Amino acid sequence: MDKSRNWEAAIEGMSQIVIHANPHNEPVTIEGSSDGWICIGVGTDAAVFRSIDFPDLAFKLYAEEKIAKKEIEQNVYKQLGENRFFPKFHGAGDRFLVLNYEEGTTLYDCLLQGIPIPPQVIEDVEAARDFIKSRDLNPRDIHLKNILLQGGHAKILDVSEYVNPGNDFRWEYLKRGYEEYYQYIEGRPIPFWLMNMTRKWYNQTSEQQFVFEDFMRKITKLTIFWRS
Repeated sequence: MDKSRNWEAAIEGMSQIVIHANPHNEPVTIEGSSDGWICIGVGTDAAVFRSIDFPDLAFKLYAEEKIAKKEIEQNVYKQLGENRFFPKFHGAGDRFLVLNYEEGTTLYDCLLQGIPIPPQVIEDVEAARDFIKSRDLNPRDIHLKNILLQGGHAKILDVSEYVNPGNDFRWEYLKRGYEEYYQYIEGRPIPFWLMNMTRKWYNQTSEQQFVFEDFMRKITKLTIFWRS
């Protein structure tokens, strides 16, 4: 039997797990557990699990305070349809989505581990952004933790922001950082403290005050301290 067609049997196991959102855009908190279920990712709205009974699927379980995000993301996956850029959407329950499990390493973890990120990844994300726009959606919130390196290509996760207006410029800044600075760190593991400090500085800077050149000068100073 193709277990991806019978995911409803997983609902009982998920009922023992509760997700809670946290303030200040911090990752969710997980309460409870269920035999045979493993958490494989934590975000600010949801946590993602795999079950040993359904290894080809990923179950994105939302915080009770973020159920509205589940409805939005479900509709976006339907609007995107099946394509090469995003995981396949299989269905949804009251507080979860069922997606293809995708092998790969996030670009965030690639930097932590010193795994080289090829230029093809940048090209794939650019193509994905064009595809998103062709579906009358807005490619927002594309960042290091939402992009998987998969066989030399990019696979994009988390589509919930695509219904929101405006450009958050997250991808534009990442692309520019890759093109202008990545050559200096390629293949070198970046310490977690440096990654975390960069994230916090970025999140604490308002969109109106953010200047890419000034931000990179601050990060460069930290990098020099790390490499000294």
